[in-house]
Amino acid sequence: METIQCDVAVIGAGTAGLSAYRAARNAGRHALLIEGGPHGTTCARVGCMPSKLLIAAAEAAHAVREAPGFGVHAGALAIDGQAVMQRVRSERDRFVGFVLANVAAMPAEDKLHGHARFTAPNRLQIGADLEVAAKAVVIATGSTAAIPPAWAAAGPRVINSDAVFEWTDLPRSVAVIGAGVIGLELGQALHRLGVRVALIARGASVAQLKDPQVLAAAAQALGEEMDIRFRTEVAGIERAGDGLQLRTRNAQGEQRAEQFDYVLVATGRTPNVHGLGLDRAALALDQHGVPRFDRQTMQCGDSCVFIAGDASAELPLLPEAADQGKIAGANAAAYPQVQPGLRRTPLAITFSEPQIATVGPGYQALTHGRAPFAIGAVGFDDQGRSRVMRQNKGLLRVYGEYGSGRFLGAEMVGPRAEHIGHLLAWAHQAGLTVAQMLDMPFYHPVVEEGVRSALRELAKELHKPPPPPKPVPDCTPGC
Repeated sequence: METIQCDVAVIGAGTAGLSAYRAARNAGRHALLIEGGPHGTTCARVGCMPSKLLIAAAEAAHAVREAPGFGVHAGALAIDGQAVMQRVRSERDRFVGFVLANVAAMPAEDKLHGHARFTAPNRLQIGADLEVAAKAVVIATGSTAAIPPAWAAAGPRVINSDAVFEWTDLPRSVAVIGAGVIGLELGQALHRLGVRVALIARGASVAQLKDPQVLAAAAQALGEEMDIRFRTEVAGIERAGDGLQLRTRNAQGEQRAEQFDYVLVATGRTPNVHGLGLDRAALALDQHGVPRFDRQTMQCGDSCVFIAGDASAELPLLPEAADQGKIAGANAAAYPQVQPGLRRTPLAITFSEPQIATVGPGYQALTHGRAPFAIGAVGFDDQGRSRVMRQNKGLLRVYGEYGSGRFLGAEMVGPRAEHIGHLLAWAHQAGLTVAQMLDMPFYHPVVEEGVRSALRELAKELHKPPPPPKPVPDCTPGC
């Protein structure tokens, strides 16, 4: 068996893996990039970019439908499904091409193809005849959109989100299972492109929202446009002619059977860590079989193994994967001398309409903390620029710390949330107080004036006495 020596072995050539490889190389180390599947990254092939291409087409169709509200009449709307999907696939392939070109430019001797398995914490076997001995290893194997076996048994028309971007035409009907980011974005886009869509949500959540008031505003705004069924379970999926029969059960126990061309399962992604031979790596695993790690260093325990990207099951977002990969690669190169890396303010955006953005640790995390926090809010129903654009739906809630006045984060559903989210994330990472944020310039008329309204309300709340802290449970033995 041939053995290759290196400083850092990176398993996976997606966003996190490429970032880790570059960080190790920039540190002057000999790094190997090991990939068992096609190159191109999840984002470029089946994630961020193709989904935004579909959403862009949907926004164009929606603009035509909304034009009469401005007194503009464009005539009958016609959607060419084949042309829509042709643009999605061709532009997707263009984005993938950029990634492939970057990979092709890497030294050939740094790239290995095959599935890697640990034989020891610092040794990997690739295929039957190749072994890699590394001083440190980075796991960046990504994730896979999962379909429960019982549903997959209904045949190839039960699909995950990856399959959508291989369509050559738009279907007539799709049931989307899951109201998370992927299900919501694709479900609304298909709905606006003339596809009959039912969005089935087992619970009452929408995308990444946790603030109950923002969540309620999102559910109302989206429910006015789409067929969203909260607290509804899938009772079964069976083949029915050329399509599928979906049976569902709502919270009242009422059952419903319907025909769809496809059932799109968007209930989450599973980290690709179960075929790596982690038992040979001597790593502590969580209840899902994912290695436990320090999120500041990305180190798994005190071992020579680091983890990054979707494989870590922390935050399945491209910017997070890139940051994690950079930290993991740099620390793998420096092992055993590891250092905390830059972890930025959490920022998550859903490209629905209205858009959804969350900034900072989030409402749920703040609520579970002991210290009380203040809240300011603004609705967009009567916000000036929002009404001008006829995009006046949604709610922004901002959070602040009593005493220091520090801005703690926000949750929002509303117009231009992708831009407002960035402004608020920058303020949070800079450690600004609410007073300092209010000293910043606000133009007129802009949607950001709504941010100022929410911050003003938050500032008033921060001047009030804070509520008493939550009681600490008595953990005395015997109590």
